Amino acid sequence: MLATTRGYAGRGAVECVHFGSIAIVDRDGKVIASVGDPGGINFSRSTLKPLQALPFVADGGLARFGFGSQELALLCSSHSGEAVHVSLVQSILDRVGARVSDLQCGSHPPRYFAATGTSCSPTASISALHHNCSGKHSGFLAYCRLHGHRLDDYLHPDSPLQVRVRNTVQGFCPGEQLVAGIDGCSAPNFALPLRRIAQAYCRIACEDDPELRALCFAMVRHPDLVSGTARTDLALMHTGAGDWVSKIGADGLQAIGVRSKGLGIAVRIAGGDTPALHATTVEVLHQIGLLDEPLRTPLAAHFRPALRNVRGIETGRFLPLFALPRLAGP
Repeated sequence: MLATTRGYAGRGAVECVHFGSIAIVDRDGKVIASVGDPGGINFSRSTLKPLQALPFVADGGLARFGFGSQELALLCSSHSGEAVHVSLVQSILDRVGARVSDLQCGSHPPRYFAATGTSCSPTASISALHHNCSGKHSGFLAYCRLHGHRLDDYLHPDSPLQVRVRNTVQGFCPGEQLVAGIDGCSAPNFALPLRRIAQAYCRIACEDDPELRALCFAMVRHPDLVSGTARTDLALMHTGAGDWVSKIGADGLQAIGVRSKGLGIAVRIAGGDTPALHATTVEVLHQIGLLDEPLRTPLAAHFRPALRNVRGIETGRFLPLFALPRLAGP
C-alpha cells in the first residue's frame, strides 16, 4: 500500500514496501471502497476499547459513580501517561473503591516521552496508572464494582465481565466466529474481519443509540484524554472537529468513524509499522475527499512525509501505492 524511497532528489529508488488492507463501509456495513483484503482477520487491539466500555455504560455505570464525559473518554483511551491521565485514573479508582494494585495491566514508562521526543527521568516513579490501558482497566474494575463481582479475576475470559464484553462484541459482528487472544495489557482481545472494525466505528459515530452516542461524544470532546500530546488520534479528532471518532490499535491498526458521511474506515498495515500506518491513514482521508488540504491541518506531518536522518537531511519519502474513489466533499 505504501512505499518508502531513498536517494537524492529525482534519482531515488524504492527501498521498502508496506503491505496491508483498507476497508471503508457505509451505514449498512457494505464495503464501498477497499484495498487488499477488507474481510481479512485482524486482532482489534485498542480499537476494541469503546466496545469494552459499552457494558458499563449500558448498565448505568456512569450515573452510579458520577462519571462524566471525561471519565468515559479515559475508559476508551490509549493514553500517554501524562499528569491529567494519571490523576483521572486515580480518581476513577477512588470513586469505585479500588486500588492501584487491583489494576492488572502492568506498567511501562509514559508514552508521552516517546511521542514528544523527550526522556523519562530515571528516578521517576512509574506505576500501573501510567500504563496506556489503565483507563480501560479502571473501567473494568468499575463494572465489577457496579455488579458486585470480585476484582481479582476480572481479566479471566470466563469472568462475568469478559463474557459480557464478548457478547457485546459478538453483537457487533453477527455470524462471525470470534477468535480470542491476549492483548498487550493482558485483557482478552478479539480478531475480527477488517470490515467489521470499520462497521463498528461507523455505528459508534452515526447511530443514535444513547450509549453509543455517549461514547462518541466523550471521545470527540476529549481527544486529549483518549490519546495525548503529539499523538495522531488527537490530531485526527482535532481535524475532524467533532465529526470523526478515531482510535489506533497496536501493531498497525487505525479505525475512524465519520458521522456526517456515514462512513467507517479501518486501515491495517500488515507489518505493524506505525509511521506507515499514519501516512496511509492520512492518504486515505485525502483520497476519499475528507481532507482536501492536508498540509493545512494538524495532520500535515503525516501527509506523504519526508524521511530524515539524525541530521535532519531528507533521505526519502513515503509514497502511496493505492488509489481510492472520492466518497465525500464537493
